[in-house]
Amino acid sequence: MKNKDSKSVAIIVAHPDDETLWAGGTILNHPDWHCFIMSLCRASDTNRAPKFYNALKILEAEGNMADLDDGPLQIPLDPHIVTSTILEWLPPVRYDWIISHNPYGEYTRHLRHEEVGEAVIRLWSSEKLSAHELWTFAYEDGGKKYLPKPIENAAIYQKLSQPVWGKKYNLITETYGFDKDSFEAQTTPRAESFWQFTNYDDALQWLTYPLLKK
Repeated sequence: MKNKDSKSVAIIVAHPDDETLWAGGTILNHPDWHCFIMSLCRASDTNRAPKFYNALKILEAEGNMADLDDGPLQIPLDPHIVTSTILEWLPPVRYDWIISHNPYGEYTRHLRHEEVGEAVIRLWSSEKLSAHELWTFAYEDGGKKYLPKPIENAAIYQKLSQPVWGKKYNLITETYGFDKDSFEAQTTPRAESFWQFTNYDDALQWLTYPLLKK
């Protein structure tokens, strides 16, 4: 049982496994957090959905899944559909912080990551999502020159201990079942980084001028 004084954290991701790849070590390092993890895609995926709920148990988190289109063509989604889905599926409580995608993606490029990141920024800055702070994943791949890696000069950067990284890696390879030669397994970061926002205007400004370019 989580301590009643623990932080309340919402993690909003596009896919089951994103929570582990980009923030799994941070979640594991904070067993005192009360985490609610929401995946916007794959609720009807009979392979991935059960694995997501198994991962939640290991991460000691609650969560649920929606089922937005995630087909291989990656047809852009109506932004209203993305924002309304988040509001429908995420418990409407005051969070200490919300963690979600970078609106410029963690690698080149996945449209769903970008759409979710932008939607969360817009919802938070309009106070439709309530949280003291917003964190967005801070990773880059040099325009596909290398596997995604954490940005060391991001606001929050933390190397993971070997035991924590090992548990995170096992979530990817054993719980989610990705082969050790897969993109996911090879990517699994040994450090995690986040951009941190406490001001709505700073977050909104990023939609037209990403921090990565500063």
